[in-house]
Amino acid sequence: MKKTMFFVIAALLIMSISTVTAANDDAKKAETTTIAATSSDALSDDEMAMLTLRVEEIRDMDKSNMTALEKRELRNELKLIKKDMRGNGVIYIGTGTLLLIIILIVLLV
Repeated sequence: MKKTMFFVIAALLIMSISTVTAANDDAKKAETTTIAATSSDALSDDEMAMLTLRVEEIRDMDKSNMTALEKRELRNELKLIKKDMRGNGVIYIGTGTLLLIIILIVLLV
């Protein structure tokens, strides 16, 4: 009798925990922590400054006299610059993931 009561209470507890976490979707918006990663693909400060200047030049251009092909080329160039500047060696790790990593390191060491 005691064993079955224990398993019933344990089952109810497990089912209630899963429904609470599933219903709490707003809590998944956790803080993010940025960690800089060293990479050979990272742009230097001079290259970043050159790309920033090029973006400013493109934005200051008078695009009303350009053809559609020229405008498309400028858009593609801006997309490539944006892609290069984004991949600048920064990794975003959620707070929950960071805590899990720390706990695993502590337990395994």
